[in-house]
Amino acid sequence: MKKKIPYIKILPLLIISFICYKIIDNPKALLKGLKYLFSMLLPFIWAFGIAYFLNPLMRYFENKWKWKRYLSLIVVYAIFIGAIAFTIGIMAPKTIENAKQIVKEMPQYAEQTEKFINDKLPKFEKSSDTGISAQLQKNVNGFAEKAGNFINEKLKAFATKIISFTSGFIKFIIGLLISIYMLKDKEKFTEGTKRIIRALFGEEKSKGIFAFGAEADKIFSRYIVGKFIDSSIIGVLCFVGLSILKAPYTAIISMVVGITNMIPYFGPFIGMVFGVIIVIFSSPIMALWVFIFLFLLQQFDGWYLGPKILGDMVGLNPVWIILAVILGGGLFGVAGMFLGVPVIAIIKIWIDRCIDKKLNKNKNDKSCEAIK
Repeated sequence: MKKKIPYIKILPLLIISFICYKIIDNPKALLKGLKYLFSMLLPFIWAFGIAYFLNPLMRYFENKWKWKRYLSLIVVYAIFIGAIAFTIGIMAPKTIENAKQIVKEMPQYAEQTEKFINDKLPKFEKSSDTGISAQLQKNVNGFAEKAGNFINEKLKAFATKIISFTSGFIKFIIGLLISIYMLKDKEKFTEGTKRIIRALFGEEKSKGIFAFGAEADKIFSRYIVGKFIDSSIIGVLCFVGLSILKAPYTAIISMVVGITNMIPYFGPFIGMVFGVIIVIFSSPIMALWVFIFLFLLQQFDGWYLGPKILGDMVGLNPVWIILAVILGGGLFGVAGMFLGVPVIAIIKIWIDRCIDKKLNKNKNDKSCEAIK
């Protein structure tokens, strides 16, 4: 007869307690480990994101035109890779050229600004005895030199960014290849996930989880794809309009306007301010025209194009959307500002259902009746 080891049941608790202690004792090591783990899993994260993004288009081809899986995959990835090649081959060189031009002309703009302020200070001094002009003069002096030093520091860090970008691009390519297998066998992955959920939560609870997951998937996929299409159209219209106006830095402004347009409410304003600021040093009159054009473009998107493509996909009022953008941006940056809206929409649906379920359970309880 085997002798039982005393206190063997508390061994897992001791191990968990030890791990928690080490985490609290050295949080930097935990963050470093999580960062390393995230870096290792990045190709799979890319793969999931690409597969999730392309799945609606593949599903459309299969359901609408009754295509086979392999043919749908070929067409979908041809469109996706073609869009990337177009961006890299057409837009990227112009955007890089605009960025180089801005970096080259920034010291000149800084000197012009300093000269303008210095020329206006004597007139301001005559009409003011508050000492504001002296303080302004103190802050303006050396502005061009500081701007030049800032640009030089950024150029030195550019090489490091290139190395990091190259590594990230390789992981993106690996993720792209993995995503093909994910989409090819998506039913197997889905069924495997469902089996795990059934094993963990049971058959009854699993039905509710599957229904909620289907609704969350609908919100996410429609919002992400719809917002991407909407922002791409706005970016193209911006490029065409600014080219007609013969505005400088057309490519980089259009790129920023298209990307920031994916952020609800605040994004269009950010893109418009960016466009006006980088043009105003070159030509204040042109900056005014750029402002008018971007304002009208954002009105067109807000009142017609956006509702036409997106509709009311998330079912949130403006207060919830602004909350989602602020919280998402504060926690996860630009990606959080974009993804915060569907996440908050899903959380709101879950809370509403929990409240409805609670109220339905207590509908016969007089304490839950409304006060008449």
